[in-house]
Amino acid sequence: MRVALGIEYDGTGFFGWQSQPGGNTVQDVLEQALTAVAGLPIKVVCAGRTDAGVHATAQVAHFDVSVERPVTAWVRGTNAHLPASVAVRWAMPVTDEFHARFAARARSYRYILLNRPERPGLMAGKVGWCHRPLEIGAMQAAATYLIGEHDFSSFRASGCQAKTPVKILYRFDIVRQGDYVIFDCCANAFLHHMVRNLVGALVYVGMGRESPAWFANLLAVCDRRLGAPTYAPDGLYLTGVDYGDRWALPQQGRIMTVPQLPVS
Repeated sequence: MRVALGIEYDGTGFFGWQSQPGGNTVQDVLEQALTAVAGLPIKVVCAGRTDAGVHATAQVAHFDVSVERPVTAWVRGTNAHLPASVAVRWAMPVTDEFHARFAARARSYRYILLNRPERPGLMAGKVGWCHRPLEIGAMQAAATYLIGEHDFSSFRASGCQAKTPVKILYRFDIVRQGDYVIFDCCANAFLHHMVRNLVGALVYVGMGRESPAWFANLLAVCDRRLGAPTYAPDGLYLTGVDYGDRWALPQQGRIMTVPQLPVS
């Protein structure tokens, strides 16, 4: 039996999603909680592995299990064994054809940036921070260069294990809400550190250090060394994974607007 899960978590204090020998990852605590409910070892596969300090409102994972439990057990029972910073939002039986990673058609991320002279206090660990004023119009103009299919090597971490740097970015929206600048992006897949590197480069444009047309050059040269520094993980959230209508998964926690994609 295969079960899909929707999970939200505060990544502060975790060493990321993926299990490590030293433990203290979201995958570790989730597998331990599911194992307690199932009464046998459980391994999970997620839609997108997040880095240390990165959060999620709508991570999706699946696991295979040979014992039956009511859906409420996979949600409430698992939550009873999880730390306060991790919660299962929903559980749903699926066929073996479903795969949290490979069945995903698109993923969405949100980056929240506090833009004021003073560092965050209440929102420390939950937002990025830039103390210099940012020109939103220039950043929005720069983001238009990113839409479509491109080689995103200039925004790829050196340790990225993706087979190809070519991805399709469906949208990249930037809005200001008071002291906060919100970046929302959706792509078929993302490279390691891609969103944080894009935010770093956009901040350079917003501060006036580079023009919007700089992004055209970055895409063309395919050289990470010419980009801006990687922005902090604090403000990054995995906000949605799209599987199309076939699986009819619950939508709790999703913050995404997926463009019209081919029916799957």
